Amino acid sequence: MSPERSEQVIIDTHHTTVHTLGREHEGRRLRYMQKDGKFPVVFQKAPGEWSPYLMDIFTTLVEIRWRVMFLIFSLSYIISWLLFGLCYWLIAHINGDDDNVDNEPCVANVRGFTGAFMFSMETQATIGYGFRVMTENCMVAIIVLTVQNIFSCLLDTFIIGIAVAKMASARKRAQTVGFSRCAVVNQRDGVLCLSWRLGDLRGNHILEGVAKAQLVHYVKQPLGSIMMSYQDLDIQDRDIVLATPATIVHKLEPGSPLYSLGPDDLLEDTFELVVSFTYTGDSTGMLHQTRTSYMPADIRWGQRFQDMLKVGKKRYKVDYALFNETTWVPLPLLSAEEIDRGRRPVEGSQSRCPRTPSGQRNGHTCQMNPNTTEEVMHQTFL
Repeated sequence: MSPERSEQVIIDTHHTTVHTLGREHEGRRLRYMQKDGKFPVVFQKAPGEWSPYLMDIFTTLVEIRWRVMFLIFSLSYIISWLLFGLCYWLIAHINGDDDNVDNEPCVANVRGFTGAFMFSMETQATIGYGFRVMTENCMVAIIVLTVQNIFSCLLDTFIIGIAVAKMASARKRAQTVGFSRCAVVNQRDGVLCLSWRLGDLRGNHILEGVAKAQLVHYVKQPLGSIMMSYQDLDIQDRDIVLATPATIVHKLEPGSPLYSLGPDDLLEDTFELVVSFTYTGDSTGMLHQTRTSYMPADIRWGQRFQDMLKVGKKRYKVDYALFNETTWVPLPLLSAEEIDRGRRPVEGSQSRCPRTPSGQRNGHTCQMNPNTTEEVMHQTFL
């Protein structure tokens, strides 16, 4: 077996072991944040702790599921019809409308509870069939009718406002602004960098936004409790114009929490990289946020994102089919700290890629073109 072939086998075996152990390690761990930006957190509340939700009932109804909201709104209408119908029936019963047909009724053609309920529904829904009408004989009935009309306007306004707020929720817009499924580590201008990709799928582009990243560590205590620690990561060019997909870059320099972390250390570390992009929607003017997280198993060492932006005759062309695609680049299996100290990789492990012109590795193209070792951030500033 030739030395080059032997080196390729060693590297492939190491790469397969790294990703296999990483997936197993990730499966044993509970994510701090899921890939869709949701937190798997359940609050255990003491009895009587629901008052904040009732005090801010508008926000509570906006955040609940659609089916629960429709159930609550349907019940609110039905219960209000029943309550006001009961009031009309009591007024008719006290006035004797259900016993004496010749008596001057408070509400014409309301002789029982069924007629009172139908009159209540017709009044609140402003149907107005004209068969059951309010008369001038009972002032109490007129007052109840006035109160019901005012209550109906308030209830309709409340329901319409919540429905509009739910449809214009920032979470819906955030689903069209996404991060790449993985993060990559490569060299940019001779500096080891951790980067991930951000893109907007809608045509109305986001012209102003801020990207942030935070490293979350959690350590289990002897008694079963968990201690959380948070560290902010410095991002190069955090203010982003997202007219075209952008690559968010964090340099692994002294002072970075990941400065001393190598590819093998990713298997043993328990951090989680939480990233977010906060921006204002161009169509609605509302503030939105898209977020995701990367576990150590989601970080690919010695890879770069494939180019997805091309220049046409009249416009720029973006191929979103390559949004999550990566390509191998030669990179030492050393941490940024070890590289800065001037250490060199041992013979047979200088890079992840073999010394062949190209190869297929784990579904990604491995290219050894030296011109592709540097990744370019593609942005168009309008």
